[in-house]
Amino acid sequence: MTKRTSAKHKIDRRMGENIWGRPKSPVNRREYGPGQHGQRRKGKVSDFGLQLRAKQKLKGYYGDLTEKQFRRIYGEAERVKGDTGENLIGLLERRLDAVVYRAKFVPTVFAARQFVNHGHVTVNGQSVNIPSYRVKEGDVVEVRAKSKQLAVVLEAVALAERDVPDYVEADHSKMKATFVRTPTLADVPYPVIMEPNLVVEYYAKN
Repeated sequence: MTKRTSAKHKIDRRMGENIWGRPKSPVNRREYGPGQHGQRRKGKVSDFGLQLRAKQKLKGYYGDLTEKQFRRIYGEAERVKGDTGENLIGLLERRLDAVVYRAKFVPTVFAARQFVNHGHVTVNGQSVNIPSYRVKEGDVVEVRAKSKQLAVVLEAVALAERDVPDYVEADHSKMKATFVRTPTLADVPYPVIMEPNLVVEYYAKN
């Protein structure tokens, strides 16, 4: 097991939820947290605890972003007109690695970050290797010709455990996807309940 996979599974165990909905998640076998104290009975969680957990879960879902990265995205969501929680989700889903994951070009969010980093993706015909690059509505994301037959790509396309959401139009015969529109929370196919409103409360108090 690679360090990356170990970290990914640790997030699942820490949250006590299968946050990516993957069949190999250890939470499917045991719901308690990792470590020697993981099986202790859980006490009542405070409001702060619930808010922190909501933030950690959302942050972890997108490849365990650093606090600095996540805080910066939250700051942008706060500055835009409208509901801050909805804005936050929209900004997270516009990350290039998130779009690559949603289009089912790779099996996991972690693989999406690595895939973009290694230069396997173009946006509107231009090579982009920055996972946090912000995709705009109408942008076309494509797997580079030399990368279309990679095992990780073929495996992801064949995955039955998730579908491409309607705000991304994917053509797997050409390995090309169009980001149609910025989604709302209700549009995003999270396998678990995400609560961006609690994230807003967390940052409002801290």
